[in-house]
Amino acid sequence: MARINDLAEKLWTGATSTRTHHPWAPLQELEEVDRDVAFVSSFANVTAINTDDGLVLIDTGSFLLAGQVHALVRGWSSRRLHTAIYTHGHVDHVFGTGAYEEESRDKGWPAPQVIAHEALPARFDRYVQTAGLNRSINARQFRSAGFEWPTHYRYPDRLYRETLALDVGGTRFELHHARGETDDHTWTWLPEHRVLATGDLFIWATPNAGNPQKVQRYPGDWARALRTMAELRAELLLPGHGLPIRGAARVEQALGETAELLEVLHDETLRLMNQGATLEECLRAVRPPARLLERPYLQPIYDEPEFVVRNVWRLYGGWYDGNPAHLKPAPESSLATEIATLAGGPGRLAERAAELAERGELALACHLAEFASRAAPADAGVHAVRSAVYAKRAASERSLMARSIFQGAAEESET
Repeated sequence: MARINDLAEKLWTGATSTRTHHPWAPLQELEEVDRDVAFVSSFANVTAINTDDGLVLIDTGSFLLAGQVHALVRGWSSRRLHTAIYTHGHVDHVFGTGAYEEESRDKGWPAPQVIAHEALPARFDRYVQTAGLNRSINARQFRSAGFEWPTHYRYPDRLYRETLALDVGGTRFELHHARGETDDHTWTWLPEHRVLATGDLFIWATPNAGNPQKVQRYPGDWARALRTMAELRAELLLPGHGLPIRGAARVEQALGETAELLEVLHDETLRLMNQGATLEECLRAVRPPARLLERPYLQPIYDEPEFVVRNVWRLYGGWYDGNPAHLKPAPESSLATEIATLAGGPGRLAERAAELAERGELALACHLAEFASRAAPADAGVHAVRSAVYAKRAASERSLMARSIFQGAAEESET
């Protein structure tokens, strides 16, 4: 068995843990996973299909790794690129088309076409408008100094709304739209191959449905799309991140349990909102079944359930969290100064934060350390405590999103 499939099998059975091998770690390898179907393990993954009229690619690579993906594909097939399907507009999925277009010009081949959902061009437009914001967000999220956000995109040639069926060189491709991680998501079904390419609707982790630094996600719609995909009884699932899943029973289980996780978070949060609960009450009460978070493909290693609850709240309830003091709050520095005065000064707040952190009460410690630093922004001793508290908090977190933000806060107080 080849390396990609071998690792996928070990992760599924528990022979390898996601704690020792992150399922998103790109192998930068290509493996033929079915007749005329190849899977490239990258960040993000790419699926290549050989047809009588040329290649079809489902996603084309990130702006950082697209060149390596292109080389891997060309080591497997020399046919022209006929069609590229963007599963959505995130920048780790849409930056490989140019190399194939250059080949087509050089060799006199027809130009490839790019197909995507009709909402995708607006995403590219927004990315250009918010390049500075996204640069800072992604540098913090992925801990990558000098991160440059791209401002030039290959827009699609053909758009669709709900579904689109294609025949390319005798191979049928059925494209379906679903709101999930994004509003422009496409999943693709290859009926002759019984292959399902999910994009980021399945990622070998708790779904990215709550990212605290990114725009709205759609957990309810996402779960419904997963249920629809599960009904297909696919023999092979090829995800946007992570590794293939082989076998109809496993594919149905993975899709169904991912849907169940989202349904619990979505439905329970909405039920409490309908009863008049505040956001804080929802966050304390809504928990997914523990058995689901034990699955190797639902580990909270990127996003986490608490963040999904917040995104459900934002979807239905806006930004007001139910605490009237938060509606038009005092400046945070004024609140911090008042609390520090009551406590006996910023230094005393910092001392108490350090005590709480030592006892493992890290969430409360972070609050006090933050108040202390805002009350005394130039106090080096306060910042030393703040840095230590947030560094300890970061080390305790599993999800990349939480860990990165807390680590970033620790580093802020080191400068």
